Amino acid sequence: MSTRPTPWCPAEPPPWAELSVTVAGLGVSGISAARVLHRLGAEVTVVDGGDSPVLRDRAAELTGITVRLGDGDTLPEGTRLVVTSPGWPPSSPLFAAADAAGVPIWGDVEMAWWLRRPLPGTDEPAPWLAVTGTNGKTTTVQMLASILTAAGKHTAAVGNVGVSVLDAVLTGFDEASVERGEQPYDVLAVELSSYQLHWAPSLRPHSAAVLNLAPDHLDWHGSMEAYAADKGRIYQGNQVACVYNLADPATEDLVREADVEEGCRAIGFGLGAPALSNLGVVDGLLVDRAFVADRAKSAAELGSVQDVQPPAPHNIANALAAAALARAYGVDAKAVRDGLRAFRPDAHRISFVAEVAGVSYVDDSKATNTHAAAASLAACQPIVWIAGGLAKGAEFDDLVRGAAGRLRAAVLIGADRALLREALRRHAPDVPVFEPAEGQTGAVAMAEVVRVAAGLARSGDTVLLAPACASMDMFTNYGERGDLFAEAVRGLTQ
Repeated sequence: MSTRPTPWCPAEPPPWAELSVTVAGLGVSGISAARVLHRLGAEVTVVDGGDSPVLRDRAAELTGITVRLGDGDTLPEGTRLVVTSPGWPPSSPLFAAADAAGVPIWGDVEMAWWLRRPLPGTDEPAPWLAVTGTNGKTTTVQMLASILTAAGKHTAAVGNVGVSVLDAVLTGFDEASVERGEQPYDVLAVELSSYQLHWAPSLRPHSAAVLNLAPDHLDWHGSMEAYAADKGRIYQGNQVACVYNLADPATEDLVREADVEEGCRAIGFGLGAPALSNLGVVDGLLVDRAFVADRAKSAAELGSVQDVQPPAPHNIANALAAAALARAYGVDAKAVRDGLRAFRPDAHRISFVAEVAGVSYVDDSKATNTHAAAASLAACQPIVWIAGGLAKGAEFDDLVRGAAGRLRAAVLIGADRALLREALRRHAPDVPVFEPAEGQTGAVAMAEVVRVAAGLARSGDTVLLAPACASMDMFTNYGERGDLFAEAVRGLTQ
């Protein structure tokens, strides 16, 4: 059973200088939280179950802060607040001890929420436009930040991407950032994972979007219901708009269950012609029928699908979600178009690598689960599909069934390739399946995979790296997997 977070106080921030705070985890977010708490005057103890030279080096840099390595389960005596790193599961013995002692458990997002300060000349802090979902969060938040920048706002993509949310809320207010000449942000585009939302009970965004829901991180949450409930926390207390995906009814269900401020609206986005209060697509144009004066009879053109790069269906949906949040904040249509035109996605997200002998090579190494891979496979055809790795408990029947008609061949890699092989046998028996020799990793393995895929592809085909699996069985991370894919493709031209 999950340990549920409890708010400190609904009316006022914690008395930081009077608190003894335990920070769980000596990773990036834990170090950031510990340093901020120390500057606020709290007595800080960082605990971590590991004990390695790297962790000892990190601990040595935390001057004035107690660090306890090798024991992440015991709650230090006198603790009045626990601040956890996002990856620590709710089942941790440390959290059970805190819950038994009545000690609140917060994440870095909850802490940042309480540290917000009014913008100069106002009584209100910078509003948060928040995004979550199983896939597309980072791209959507970065699109949103680009749109807000085009509208002349000082903003940043923060949270689970880019700038730390703790650093963002203190920028322009704490002594160090003031000395650097930094100004407070006008508005924040905030990416939030299900982990972060689980430990953020007080969060009340200006507006928020849930892009989609598919099984993921169920080992952490315990069930799909718990995972969805944590995602849905992003809608609680929304002031202006709850943005949901018309193609994913589960996201609308979360809106219906949310307790929002009076006047907050449900805004849908989808790839069809938009109904009243929705955003959609008409004749290749992105169209808004939600944030216009007479939405019953008129609509606003926000740009073209060609303003979205790449213009794959799922990415157009991301753009519409970002546009909906920007429009909820009051951004005009021209800024939406200009922001989308200026945006370029991060590497390894349906990134075109090269065309060799009439065959396109596309890197979507970031597609580490079936939902992401399905979106990638829907963007092109015919496909020689490179897939496999660590399945993380996923099943592949629905993915293969949906993509079977687009596949020229499949090249399978990784520890759990047999699961994909069996799904292909059941649902795409006519698709040739090739498996390079097991045991190889890194550059050697990827060079062989690309060589095999190139031999299977015909002019006009796409060789697509969309593994639907995690990478750590053969590569350091999905970034290395994508980089080595691109390197191997470039090798074909030589």
